[in-house]
Amino acid sequence: MAGKKAKRAAKEREDLSKPSPWRLQHGGFGEAFRDADPETGTPVQHRRAVDSIGAMFANGTITPEMHEAGSIFRTQFRSAALDGVRTTQLVRVPSGTGDTLTERQVSARQKVAAAIDALGGLQSPGGSSVWHVLGLECSIREWALQQGWQGRPIAPAQAQGMFTAALSVLAVHYGLVRRPREAA
Repeated sequence: MAGKKAKRAAKEREDLSKPSPWRLQHGGFGEAFRDADPETGTPVQHRRAVDSIGAMFANGTITPEMHEAGSIFRTQFRSAALDGVRTTQLVRVPSGTGDTLTERQVSARQKVAAAIDALGGLQSPGGSSVWHVLGLECSIREWALQQGWQGRPIAPAQAQGMFTAALSVLAVHYGLVRRPREAA
């Protein structure tokens, strides 16, 4: 019996301050933010995952082409480095300023700009929703209540409709779906 207890004690404990291996295999998650547990008042860390297009695809709100279009836009947005997340260079060039863009970033920014133009620009509901929900990875509800369209909050149900329409336009823009007049 004493041998079993020694084996249990030697087993390495899981670090509860980090996401579990199971959670890490199921997609990205947001940075941890501190809050107080409502029942005990003790400090806790919350991590939040926002995958609006994944949830919409899973419940049948959007088509596979719309999901693919959203994924393409998100990838281009990340490649364009428009999200404001910056990292420190591991190798520093003494005379360099570090502010130069790579060809990949410039190309990605042009593609993002073309997609936003196809949606009617950043001031349009489609452009604003795609920028915030896909690019900056806010939830649709957050975008609707905080940013909204032209700075005015809108109902989350209307916001989901605007976002769905924007995804359908993106699917046509990326050539995943033929235009209605071409189908005839």
